[in-house]
Amino acid sequence: MADLDPFDLYDAEAARLDAYFASLDQAAWQRPSRCEGWSVRDVLAHLAGQEAYNHACLDGTVPELFDRLRREGVGEDLDRVNDWMVRQRRDLPVAEVLAEWREANALTRRRMRELGRDATLATAAGPYPAGRQAFHYASELATHGDDIGVPVAPEEEPRRTAWRAEVARMALAEQGRPVTVTPGPQGFEVRMKGAISQLTPAEFVAATVARLPPEHPLDGEIREALVCLA
Repeated sequence: MADLDPFDLYDAEAARLDAYFASLDQAAWQRPSRCEGWSVRDVLAHLAGQEAYNHACLDGTVPELFDRLRREGVGEDLDRVNDWMVRQRRDLPVAEVLAEWREANALTRRRMRELGRDATLATAAGPYPAGRQAFHYASELATHGDDIGVPVAPEEEPRRTAWRAEVARMALAEQGRPVTVTPGPQGFEVRMKGAISQLTPAEFVAATVARLPPEHPLDGEIREALVCLA
């Protein structure tokens, strides 16, 4: 991971999303996304809402954010929080939500870069390196970009998939998942309890963000163990 700049990756994925959002007409905003029950517009609302957490990590105010969510009757369950963030923005003009995300995300990216990769953030899980958090943020933007069909140039795709795979391997190690992932004939060889599966880099990335198609023949236990960035 040392040869990857997390802040550059984060900037690139934000720019890719921004350019795509700027190109959409009214009908395109209503298209369904890969996130069940969410339109493209809802994905934007989710991204805008999530910046509150990103800023709280930078400000050291995550407990205060969770207090607010409890007062709102939302609690700390991630699915409920995500749904609430989207519902809060459904009646707003899409241009307003887009402006909110642009401004808030730009501030997050600038402050993260200013901190540097070895600085520490106060996340919900405890102190965490800013560089690693930027990798997570970049991965999430890439995942949601795929969810809404953001185009990626063919010449960019191999490098983009490669860094996302490395971020996923980092996350698996951090979470102590009971799988061993090594380079294999198709991309990656995944071992767990004697079972062995071969995945292409794209399949591996999809598995780690819970986007692998249901019909894929990956072993069920391995499939569940690989989900580390969803």
